[in-house]
Amino acid sequence: MKKNMGNADRAIRLIIAAVLVLLYFSGSITGTLGVVGLIVGIIFALTSLVSYCPLYSLFGIRTCPST
Repeated sequence: MKKNMGNADRAIRLIIAAVLVLLYFSGSITGTLGVVGLIVGIIFALTSLVSYCPLYSLFGIRTCPST
């Protein structure tokens, strides 16, 4: 897997992931919406840690400056 995410993209995803996980565990979002938010947060965190987004590959998007 080649990296296809830049540092800004990774930071934004980590912040969104942290907010979603915090909202879930604080009880602000519950039920189905809470579970979906938690899953999206986990996916965002994982993709930002490995610097690779499968959807970016499908659409040919690269936010990483290196080749």
